[in-house]
Amino acid sequence: MTEAPSADLGSTPLQTVAVRRAVVLANAGAGAFSQTLAADIEQRLANAFAQHGIAADFRFVEAKELREAALRARTEASGGAIDAVIVGGGDGSVRTVAGVLAGTGIPLGILPLGTLNHFAKDLGLPLEVEEAAATIAAGLTRAVDLAEVNGEIFVNTSSIGIYPYMVIERERRRAHRRLAKWIAMVPAFLRMLRHFPRRRLRISAEDFARPYRTPCLFVGNNEYGMDLFTFGRRHRLDTGRLWFYVVKPRTPLEFFWMVCRLCFGHLDQTRDLDTFELTEAEINAKASRLPVALDGEVEIMPTPLRYRSRPRALRVIVPEAAPG
Repeated sequence: MTEAPSADLGSTPLQTVAVRRAVVLANAGAGAFSQTLAADIEQRLANAFAQHGIAADFRFVEAKELREAALRARTEASGGAIDAVIVGGGDGSVRTVAGVLAGTGIPLGILPLGTLNHFAKDLGLPLEVEEAAATIAAGLTRAVDLAEVNGEIFVNTSSIGIYPYMVIERERRRAHRRLAKWIAMVPAFLRMLRHFPRRRLRISAEDFARPYRTPCLFVGNNEYGMDLFTFGRRHRLDTGRLWFYVVKPRTPLEFFWMVCRLCFGHLDQTRDLDTFELTEAEINAKASRLPVALDGEVEIMPTPLRYRSRPRALRVIVPEAAPG
């Protein structure tokens, strides 16, 4: 690898890597494939990579098989058979492959083929297939943070409370009626307001301990913007800090009005959220197990939940003008 010219990326150095051979792990259930045939996307990608001199081995796998496929690709990269591992899918797919590559230094390329693609957007990656392939071919990489809870990696956020509840309800409705995610989320939100689960949690770290009774706790891998123009976006992915956002409203009506203020860009952080940053923390609850959302996917985890930042654990391919 050779050092690339420095850009405005905070303290994270940029490096270039020659990407000539790569394995492309495409999640067959990603959002793009619900609208376009996999063969069409594969042909577009193959043409784009060929134009830039990359020999790409395409492997379309189901979500449940993605981790094993990533482990095989990691072995190939470690042995020098390929120069990078590329994942095609949404945030859940990126999370799975990032967890396998964490700490290895193997470059990860991202083809944003999911529904929301939050991580790709925060990296400044182009969303068009051909432009994303050109970015990967340029081979500019930087190290970014990962976060984990009880050993499970996440790249964006983890949450406890109403969001995992809504995701479970959304997927139940999709399984029965084959609805799109955003359509199924509407009745899931309304059902959540009727039941409105709240949790008694205790967040503790070195010289820090706070009890809460809250409907929702979000943990972000680095800081998220909270005003109208930056909401849900990150300007830095390499500070080595976790950001905790504890929702204050305790009744369904209070929460509903908070969501309305959020939608119109009038979120009052003092009134609506308790916010703080830590490098690691332990979250205790009365329940022995809790549903925990990780980048939009839910897992049932034993308590206590142990969160920590993993600074610069992932080397990812980025565009030249990536945000810091």
